[in-house]
Amino acid sequence: MVGDTGEPGQAPRRERSGHRSVAQEDDVRIEAWAASREHCLAEAVVAMVECFADVSGVRPTGVDRIRLDEGSDDDLLAALLDEILYRLEAYGEVPVDVEADEAGGGLDVRLAVAGLADVRVTGEVPTDVGWDDLRLSPGPYGWSCAVTVDG
Repeated sequence: MVGDTGEPGQAPRRERSGHRSVAQEDDVRIEAWAASREHCLAEAVVAMVECFADVSGVRPTGVDRIRLDEGSDDDLLAALLDEILYRLEAYGEVPVDVEADEAGGGLDVRLAVAGLADVRVTGEVPTDVGWDDLRLSPGPYGWSCAVTVDG
C-alpha cells in the first residue's frame, strides 16, 4: 500500500515513496513519487484524496476494482484520477487505501472505499483533472508524477 508523505522541498529518493500537494488559487497541484509506475499512481490517488478528506482511521466498507486499458503513462494518470472523481460523484465513495498493478500495459487497481459521509471532509472536493502540466514519467530515482486538480 502507499505511504510516506514528503516534506516540501524534499527530493524523492529511490527507496521512498510519497506525495505532497500545494493549494493554488482555485485548484491543487499534486506531486507523487515511488519506485514503480504503479506505486506512483497509487500515491497520486492518496494525495488527491488528502486534498479534501481525512481518511485516517476510517475502515473501508467495500472494495472496488478498476481496469484501465493500455495507454500512455499520462493517459493512465488522468484516467485513474478521473475514475476516482467519477466514483466519488456517482456513488459517494472515497478511497481509503489503494493498490495498483501493471496489467498488459494497462493498470489493475484495487480500492478499499468508504462512504463520503464516513470520512471527515477537510476541503473542497475536486471536480476535474487538469491536462495542463500533467506528467507521469520515470527518472533516476524511480517514477514521479504531477497533476493539477480543480476544485
